[in-house]
Amino acid sequence: MTTCAASVTKRRLLLGVTGGIAAYKAAELARLLTQAGMDVQSVMTQSACQFVGPITFQSLTGNSVYTDLWEANAINNMAHINLSRNVDAILVAPASADFMAKLAHGMADDLLTTLCLARDCPLMLAPAMNRQMWENPATQRNLSILRQDGVNIIGPASGEQACGEVGMGRMLEACELMEAVQAFFQGGILQGQTVLVTAGPTFEAIDAVRGITNSSSGKMGYAIAQAAVEAGAQVILVSGPTCLTPPAVDKFIRVVSAVDMLNAVQAEIAHTDIFISVAAVADYRVANISQQKLKKSDQNLSLELIPNQDILMTVSNLPTPPFCVGFAAETEHLEKNAEAKRRKKKLPLLVANWAQDAIGSDESELILLDDTGRHFLPKASKTEQARHLIKHISVLINPK
Repeated sequence: MTTCAASVTKRRLLLGVTGGIAAYKAAELARLLTQAGMDVQSVMTQSACQFVGPITFQSLTGNSVYTDLWEANAINNMAHINLSRNVDAILVAPASADFMAKLAHGMADDLLTTLCLARDCPLMLAPAMNRQMWENPATQRNLSILRQDGVNIIGPASGEQACGEVGMGRMLEACELMEAVQAFFQGGILQGQTVLVTAGPTFEAIDAVRGITNSSSGKMGYAIAQAAVEAGAQVILVSGPTCLTPPAVDKFIRVVSAVDMLNAVQAEIAHTDIFISVAAVADYRVANISQQKLKKSDQNLSLELIPNQDILMTVSNLPTPPFCVGFAAETEHLEKNAEAKRRKKKLPLLVANWAQDAIGSDESELILLDDTGRHFLPKASKTEQARHLIKHISVLINPK
């Protein structure tokens, strides 16, 4: 069972709930936040009320629930003004595609959209929708507009959805949202930092249609990029080939080969404060790539492989390197091999995990190795582990 920290106190949060099956998670979130000492005021759209009743949120928070723009009990009949003035922040969870579209284009046709438009406090959105709705170009344009307007986007995650499909768009779990709210109220633990993350595999061509690659879904790297965004950093994500939808980073660079990734990193590293090398970069590439498809024959095929330049070591050996974080996926002698890698590459922090347990999974078990020793992170979602890692990095770069 995941344990949620309860360090959010003396804060007032307006929890907006829009229509979607993920509304049931918002009820659990309301409970967790209230238990942590936060004053939670709920506002629900009419669609949300079709999934979860207002009395549920009233019972969990101890506060009346607002659902109507024309609330008769509102002071001066201005609930959309009063509600947003009495809170420290607004979190809409779930935030549907329709709600995001309205907000991106300044539309206000109900209480929740109106108070978000009239707010003078920070706004966070936790998107939740079918994967195709999330990947739709219109939704991605709206997402970009909202982020440019200073809205904090939390999630979504990739996984099984209520419709039976699997992909990006699933709202984060209540405990994960709780942690995101905590990080937000900490003031952005990486505010002012530029973070460069590499993720996914690389693909080294053999001929026009074949190649060599590593087993990597990219999930951990994408989760770390998202966690860094949530922590207030400017984030650059350099990704090898994956099927994932990129999080709302400041710059996304898609690459294929290890040489491509090295070139992208070198182009960005001069203005990077933190470099997190998560990508599973191929150690070798083919010396002579055939421009045409190699025809099958009964004879053995020999390929000459030459080593790729080590991207992480290249960065860590710069005269003034950024804070470098490496990853080591091992199949044996985990801590011994990982610590040897950390020392060889002169890394202040290395994340170790068992390769056979982590590749392609939505969960992982990690060991953080730094100059003070080992820090064990028990098995949890990669989203949660990414937030733990970002918090650990913030402590190392800003020791108290």
